[in-house]
Amino acid sequence: MKLVTMEVGGRPRAGLIDGEDIIDIHACDASIPGDVRGLLEAGALGRVRELVGSAKHRVPRASARLLAPVPNPGMVLAAGMNYHEHLKEMKTPVPEKPASFTKSVASIIGTGQPIKVPPGNPDMLDWEGEFSVVIGRPCHCVTAAQALDYVAGYTLVNDVSARDWVAPIFSAQGIMGPIHAWEHNVLGKMFPTFCPMGPAMVTRDEVPDPGNVHIETRLNGRVMQSASTDDLVFGVAELIEYYSRFYLFRPGDVITTGSPSGVGYGRNPKVFMKPGDVIEVEVKEIGILRNTVEA
Repeated sequence: MKLVTMEVGGRPRAGLIDGEDIIDIHACDASIPGDVRGLLEAGALGRVRELVGSAKHRVPRASARLLAPVPNPGMVLAAGMNYHEHLKEMKTPVPEKPASFTKSVASIIGTGQPIKVPPGNPDMLDWEGEFSVVIGRPCHCVTAAQALDYVAGYTLVNDVSARDWVAPIFSAQGIMGPIHAWEHNVLGKMFPTFCPMGPAMVTRDEVPDPGNVHIETRLNGRVMQSASTDDLVFGVAELIEYYSRFYLFRPGDVITTGSPSGVGYGRNPKVFMKPGDVIEVEVKEIGILRNTVEA
């Protein structure tokens, strides 16, 4: 199944993609919560599946305004430094254990919504297309062998980044210098609109092997990133095992798996997004996350 969040009457509503239409889930069955996070919390995916083929409460996909599939997660945990080829282009050693940061939930937008260039840092706007996990039930201290049982499905995130503070990481000295340099690098990922997500959440059964998924990012139609998740340093199950030692993940929480190679900062010459550009992230099983860039 592919679940989306669409705007109906100015309010977000969970939808189920069925052919060329989207079924309004709550309108069809009022016992199912009307938002994706809520239906995951209620363990209602089985009841949602029963709506496939329903002739009622259908909205044409072409006219639907999509939001992020989970516009209100409790957490977006973003893994970094997690593709071998990306580490090479950034001249970074392979980490011994996963590294991550939390992405601002307030920065989430959906497909079709504009990425806004921050006025104070407009010159080094970069893309990072990322295959991402949506948690389906409370998850704490689970093993890698158990981890996928806690996954509801998968979506896409573009970890948009103002790269102004990457270079200082490599030149920082002393004790506090590297700490502040890393913090500023992460802060460059928190601006409003810097977390495009979508277009859909595809349920786990649609992606039987998250370690063999092809992901592509295009800037104005030109392929910038093209990789398989078989290049991940730490796979989905390993990330969940490691971070669930510390976090209690809840339904609707999102974990990104990191960016493949091909980011703008890693190129020679460097390439960055600017107003008027169109950036797309695609995984065939999930769809195309497409956003314009605006001043």
